[in-house]
Amino acid sequence: MKFVISREALIKPLQLVAGVVERRQTLPVLSNILLVAEGDQLSMTGTDLEVELVGRVTLDEPAEAGSVTVPARKLMDICKSLPDSARIELTLTGQKMVIKAGRSRFSLSTLPAAEFPNVEDSPETLELSMVQHQLRNLIDKTGFSMAQQDVRYYLNGMLLEIAEGKLRSVSTDGHRLATSVTEVEAQEGMQHQIIVPRKGILELARLLQNGEDELRLVIGASHIRAHVGDFTFTSKLVDGKFPDYERVIPKNGDKILLSDRMELRQVLSRIAILSNEKYRGVRLALSNGYLQVMANNPEQEEAEETLAVDYEGDSLEVGFNVNYLLDCLSILNSDVVRLTLSDSNSSALVEGFDEEGSVYVVMPMRM
Repeated sequence: MKFVISREALIKPLQLVAGVVERRQTLPVLSNILLVAEGDQLSMTGTDLEVELVGRVTLDEPAEAGSVTVPARKLMDICKSLPDSARIELTLTGQKMVIKAGRSRFSLSTLPAAEFPNVEDSPETLELSMVQHQLRNLIDKTGFSMAQQDVRYYLNGMLLEIAEGKLRSVSTDGHRLATSVTEVEAQEGMQHQIIVPRKGILELARLLQNGEDELRLVIGASHIRAHVGDFTFTSKLVDGKFPDYERVIPKNGDKILLSDRMELRQVLSRIAILSNEKYRGVRLALSNGYLQVMANNPEQEEAEETLAVDYEGDSLEVGFNVNYLLDCLSILNSDVVRLTLSDSNSSALVEGFDEEGSVYVVMPMRM
């Protein structure tokens, strides 16, 4: 096996594929990426048995065909350290992969391609096409609410729901919920729900561009596969039942506050400085035309600030984790934010005033 490739052509796909590889592995071969050279095509595959990414590159000249696995991090670090204009020659010699560029020479250990695991396929159930930025936008709008290492394993990921020609993303960690929706080309009457694990969502987001390029999603019984340009991404699905998000979204809030989003964000950031470092609680006190934001901490330090807002109604005081509110305000694009509340024990509904499709729910805190 032997091929020549420019550093420029190799570095981006190599970084994406190596990103899937975990640093700590139970199987030595999982620290490696699979290289397959055939004709003028080089394919690279990385996997952690849950997520798999295959990247393809066209070579300037036909390769001597072959396949082998090499250490992902070391190959990436070598390529990153070489000059931008370097031409890299990779040759499999016995059990070693010899890498030459200019006057540099490296020899990496290898493992046989036959030892490299495949993410098994499952029967395909449906397929849909969309523009890359649509899915990227859904992930950006809701990904921050995914749980991390929650015992309720089905929360450690994102729900993707296809219904009525729309694709919806939902994520929750039990304290807050985020949902966003976009229209897609799907077969009429198609209805389906899947949970993609957290790592799968993060790796898929790295792959997606913000442009108008096409993306094809294939969903199987236990896998999701995305065809994105020269890459094929596959992730196992989480086998579990996601909470009924419709029931979590408050429907009958009668206290509606409108505020300048950036101004509210800045006030919350300032008041948060003196909130309890562990619980991050702030109190919001609503009265006609004003919102007062307050915080204190175990050192008996206090902060408060009053903000002019568009609100008419009964007075209300309610506590929230300030980080959860700031996350919502950071992700919205609208200049004006709408907070809908009903009482001091109910969740807040956070939306952009002129931004349809994205809804955020934050549960209250006892203060």
